[in-house]
Amino acid sequence: MTGIPFLSLAIWVPIVGGLLALATGSDRNASVARFVALFFALAGLAVSIPLYTGFDVSTSAMQFVETYPWIPRFNINYVLGVDGISVLFVLLNSFITVIVVVAGWEVIQEKVAQYMAGFLIMSGLINGIFSALDGVLFYVFFEASLIPLFIIIGVWGGPNRVYAAIKFFLYTLAGSLLMLVALLYLFMESGGSFSILDWHQLKLGMDAQTLIFWAFLASFAVKIPMFPVHTWLPDAHVEAPTGGSIVLAAIGLKLGAYGFLRFSLPIAPDASQAFAPMMITLSLIAVIYIGFVALVQTDMKKLVAYSSISHMGFVTLGFFILNPLGVEGALVQMISHGFVSGAMFACIGVLYDRMHSRQIADYGGVVNVMPKFAALFMLFSMANSGLPATSGFVGEFMVALGAVQYNFWVGFAAATTLIVGAAYTLWMYKRVVFGAITNHHVSELTDLNNREFVFLVILAVCVLAMGIYPYPITEVMHASVNDLLKHVSASKL
Repeated sequence: MTGIPFLSLAIWVPIVGGLLALATGSDRNASVARFVALFFALAGLAVSIPLYTGFDVSTSAMQFVETYPWIPRFNINYVLGVDGISVLFVLLNSFITVIVVVAGWEVIQEKVAQYMAGFLIMSGLINGIFSALDGVLFYVFFEASLIPLFIIIGVWGGPNRVYAAIKFFLYTLAGSLLMLVALLYLFMESGGSFSILDWHQLKLGMDAQTLIFWAFLASFAVKIPMFPVHTWLPDAHVEAPTGGSIVLAAIGLKLGAYGFLRFSLPIAPDASQAFAPMMITLSLIAVIYIGFVALVQTDMKKLVAYSSISHMGFVTLGFFILNPLGVEGALVQMISHGFVSGAMFACIGVLYDRMHSRQIADYGGVVNVMPKFAALFMLFSMANSGLPATSGFVGEFMVALGAVQYNFWVGFAAATTLIVGAAYTLWMYKRVVFGAITNHHVSELTDLNNREFVFLVILAVCVLAMGIYPYPITEVMHASVNDLLKHVSASKL
């Protein structure tokens, strides 16, 4: 373990880069802003890599811990640390930030500095969420991360961007207020400590755990989003620029799921077990019902947005069946979904940049003029459908196995709905890519340029590598997941 504060660097390097990008000013310096953003995005990824390469997989203890006093009067400290659950998401977030900067390189022509700065600052804040070990620090990062995405949707989004941005902000903020009440209660119960690790050791009564569980559920369920508080997500995705959709799907939805593992399960283990059947039921509704909703969409972005809700249903299902296969499978699904959904939105963005339409009916025969794009889009569509040897298969297969161990019919219901996932994804692909060209605008399309080809190929490599050999990811999380489940099962319920 080195003395270099890698976690602080992962947080503050992108934020400083965002402020420097802002300082470039007007669009006359747009090219400078782009290169500043790319440099600091790559620097943020570079300082995140040692978190993985230097990680000790044999222990569930927090690593790379940094502690500094922040507001001593209230015992609020700047405490950072990662375990096998959170370290992978810091790396994923830093990687996705680079992809987003490259994806918006030529597409964004107005307010370029502000656009790039928004993503860099958001990247640093999200790394703070995944590494904060102080309750107040976590809450500050959790709420502050809303602001850049709110601005990105509201300024660079589609025709209904203001409505979508406000709906996104109000939904997520309203849920978070109950979380703040829970954090203050835990502060009082722990004798004046905001340390999340201290809260894990509290022995709370069932009534207190129930209230805390519901307070956290109100915040985290909206973020994922779970059924029935999912309605903000399709609007946000449809109106967001491509970069906003990529970050929202690849990283934003993971914040609520991460909250369950860091707060709900370890702090309220009895309540988590008591409400597990309810959570499993809501997860299955998301997986099944939202899958059928996706099947009838005519807008590509909306279809993939509903697909994301369905896939995140697998994540919450895996968490609350409370066995190692389920939880590890859910974590693998979260990382895979980061690659696959990010790539799907990037591909839709490539088409939208050329045609300025997301309607499936406006396309057809794209393979005739964009063969490289069609090949990569097919890989990502197959991964979205859960094809073996892609990352999309690994997590869903592990969750399905874990669900069968929990209850055969729960596993059966979850597994059979993979057919629906294949149906809506491949039907969209067939209508957009295959067949004869029926629209003269499609005949004028040009294939991927070098920039688009590079970032889509990088995502394709990630999807295939994780699908063929997921061990480097599952190995990291194994000790932490086992320790978490041991903590939950040792509760007095």
